[in-house]
Amino acid sequence: MTNNKGKVYLVGAGPGDVAYLTVKAYNLLATAQVLVYDALVDAQLLQCVPPDCLKIDVGKRGGKPSTSQAEINKLLVNYCQEGKQVIRLKSGDPLIFGRCTSEIEALKASGCDFELVPGISSALAAPLLAGIPLTDPVLSRTFAVFTAHEVEALDWEALSRLETLVILMGGQQIQEIVNQLLRYGRSHLTPIAIIRWAGTPEQQIWTAQLGNIYEQIAGLSLSPAVIVIGEVVGLRKYLQPENIYSERHASTPTAQTMSTNFPPFVSSPSSSSSPLAGKTILVTRSVGQSSQFSNRLMALGATVIEMPTLEIGPPSSWESLDNAIANLSNFDWLILTSTNGVDYFFARLIAQGKDSRALAGVKIAVVGEKTAQCLKQYSLQPDFIPSNFVADSLVENFPEELSGKKVLFPRVESGGREILVKELTAKGAEVIEVAAYQSCCPSSIPPAAQLALQNRKVDVITFASSKTVQFFCQLTNNIFPTNSHTSQLLDDVCIASIGPQTSQTCHSLFGRVDVEAQEYTLDGLTEALIGWGMGSRE
Repeated sequence: MTNNKGKVYLVGAGPGDVAYLTVKAYNLLATAQVLVYDALVDAQLLQCVPPDCLKIDVGKRGGKPSTSQAEINKLLVNYCQEGKQVIRLKSGDPLIFGRCTSEIEALKASGCDFELVPGISSALAAPLLAGIPLTDPVLSRTFAVFTAHEVEALDWEALSRLETLVILMGGQQIQEIVNQLLRYGRSHLTPIAIIRWAGTPEQQIWTAQLGNIYEQIAGLSLSPAVIVIGEVVGLRKYLQPENIYSERHASTPTAQTMSTNFPPFVSSPSSSSSPLAGKTILVTRSVGQSSQFSNRLMALGATVIEMPTLEIGPPSSWESLDNAIANLSNFDWLILTSTNGVDYFFARLIAQGKDSRALAGVKIAVVGEKTAQCLKQYSLQPDFIPSNFVADSLVENFPEELSGKKVLFPRVESGGREILVKELTAKGAEVIEVAAYQSCCPSSIPPAAQLALQNRKVDVITFASSKTVQFFCQLTNNIFPTNSHTSQLLDDVCIASIGPQTSQTCHSLFGRVDVEAQEYTLDGLTEALIGWGMGSRE
């Protein structure tokens, strides 16, 4: 180091707004003699320097002329050697994709004094300002941050296995990012958020799913943007600030069409005449599942608390499914009984370098309208849907003779649908069962749900599958060990079931069912709850 008075401060400017500048950075700007700044630094920050400060824009923006790194290095060294106090202002944090290494090496080689001053990286600030937590005890135990400058150099197989991804400088690479993730097994339903100009009044947010995000932003300029991919994106409806910045939503048949700004323990504003007004409903569901059902209940006046009771993930081995996919032409029918089965089957199909054309000559039977809608996202129409949406009665109305037919049945790894398999086999079909996904119990109960159960504030609890019933019991027995039976928590609670199989499990574990949907869908369950709500007012 030299003994002259010059010094270079490599300062992080944060995500944009001057409010997110550190106190130390603000004080240093107030004494700057030379300010060397990047293009993404907010104009407000340029007003923090003295009037006689020399301001030099060396911003690097894609596709536009910019100062070379060698020239920037030379500027810093020269002004420092002239005895100036130089602020090298970089957006975000100087050492997170800030190209500081070259500048520091140049300063050290010339004997210049320097200091690093941290800033808030947009990788952390943008998700936070959008109301998206990067970590969550259930949905995200880890996250990765990377840039999309060199998409082809990234290990997408490894990245696709991580729960949450944060991508900088990826606005022009969205399609390739999505293609790579789908190729390596991520579901096309995985939530994604794009946050443009985070931390500024111009902030915009687009939320969708991997399968439909590109159609929402095609042709738009997204720079600068931070992309967040993972189930935590779905939590922003509980955590986002109220309408501070503008937002864009995906408008697809599965996108939410009602307001999602309600926290998990607050009812929507509705009239006391609404059929579910004043009722608190605990909705058990899969981790990361769409809140469309909850939104409808809130629109009907209910206070809704969501309690994930089911985690869905890949099977312990892909071997049996991969073998089946390699020999698809040998099958006559593909049977899909859930959206999870659809998602994981097609994710693996894509991962094997194939697409829906591989199913040419194979007929598809699905159970339920929701499963059929999920299939349509792959541009396929089912050949058969049983009218009453019950998998175990599928054989009764099967459209052709099953004798000698070879049937592929991707299902949950733990098994199930034994009656369906037994009846298909009895009709002469050869049924090949393969594990396409697995389900397990989450490790914890959300605080809002735990408090509501503990304080006996729940009026209704809904179950949409037998697994959610079983895992609800497992969770509550772990959390409330003083209760010898989970049913004690539900003494005065209406137990609502989506259909006969779920009801059977409720009877087994709770001893009763109070409401059962006539049509075995979430819409049917909603209608059943409306009837219950109106009846409870009489």
